Amino acid sequence: METRTFNGNPPGTLVAAFFGYLVSTVSALVGAGLLLGYRDELADALRTGVNNGGAHLTEDQIQHSATVAQAVGIGVLVVLALLYLLLSFKLKAGRNWARIVLTIVTLLQVASLLATSGTAVNYVSTAISVLALVLSYLPPSNAYVAQVKHNRAGVNG
Repeated sequence: METRTFNGNPPGTLVAAFFGYLVSTVSALVGAGLLLGYRDELADALRTGVNNGGAHLTEDQIQHSATVAQAVGIGVLVVLALLYLLLSFKLKAGRNWARIVLTIVTLLQVASLLATSGTAVNYVSTAISVLALVLSYLPPSNAYVAQVKHNRAGVNG
């Protein structure tokens, strides 16, 4: 088996995975920006749901609810994007736990896309995440993660 020494620099496969996750994060934020344009659709959906459910909301209440739904959706996407960025940087640093969490998140992203009708942005973001995931498990990436783990065990042990 070939032993690789990376001198603290991650291999190209891991750097490419890192940038893939960055691009995927940016595309998700673009999707959050697009959510701003769907306020009228949210209000219409609320009107339809209210009428079918028998509840009586005023137009002001419907508009307020649409604004709150938009704000919550965007807030959740921003928090998830920040976590995704943190995980991406930890992956680039060779942390296997970050790679595992990114694997789970990417698989959930794929499952979500398969279960719903996604937008073009969703498909692009998911495809990039899957590519980054594959890159993060290629042999040079595995060797680097193992070396980082070994080096950290030597420092801590």
